Amino acid sequence: MNNKSQLGFLLALGISLSGCVSVANFSGADSATLNATSAQSFSKMQQEAQQKGILDTTSNTYRRIYAVMVRMQPYANQMNKTGQPFQWQLAVLKADTVNAYVAPGGKVVFYTGIVNRLNLTDDEIAAIMGHEMTHALEEHSKSKLGADTLTNLAISIGKSYAGQGIGSFGNAAIDLGSQVGVGLPFSRSLETRADHGGLMLMAQAGYNPQAAITLWQKMDKLSASTGVSFLSTHPSNNQRIEAMRKDLPAALAVYNSRRR
Repeated sequence: MNNKSQLGFLLALGISLSGCVSVANFSGADSATLNATSAQSFSKMQQEAQQKGILDTTSNTYRRIYAVMVRMQPYANQMNKTGQPFQWQLAVLKADTVNAYVAPGGKVVFYTGIVNRLNLTDDEIAAIMGHEMTHALEEHSKSKLGADTLTNLAISIGKSYAGQGIGSFGNAAIDLGSQVGVGLPFSRSLETRADHGGLMLMAQAGYNPQAAITLWQKMDKLSASTGVSFLSTHPSNNQRIEAMRKDLPAALAVYNSRRR
């Protein structure tokens, strides 16, 4: 299908969330294909990071992030309604960048800066992990790819955030993040959904969901003091905190039920 036909098809669907997913499927980005492409890009990114000496596999920061992912993985798998099994993998990149993102099929990328600069607790790491896992589980990448058919901005956006703070390394990370990753300035509605799903997922895994609030308070403080903006076209930190406070009672009920 040519670009004009794709554009017309998108417009006919009203550029709705389901419409963007349909475009992704129609253009060959079904779940199995998307996950396979993601796995290849993730492997390439890891190899490049290792060659550049910025792939972290031994530090305490890496071990903490990995432990959180392993603990949350069974609950994430229970929530997987995509019809495709996920092969969860983690890459931790040594960089001051305050960010994390996920690619289809459960390929999670953390920058050490988001943990170290914010001095995150394990519960706060779980808040980020749950958010990214929800993006993957709800296949928000399909919506992103559908929208990219119209905007064609994924790579330029990816360069603006993934390339910061990682010097000469970044091509593979940018490819992974901008082409198939979710964690880019894309959709406030999808970010809100990921916040909600992440809150419930971390609670199921036994992490205190109140840490999601303190995480964004720390993010807000960092933004105010340094001018660093975490995905500025997403909901503002205060908006996220307000929305999560509304979801907190339900998440705390799940969390507290595990402690009895």
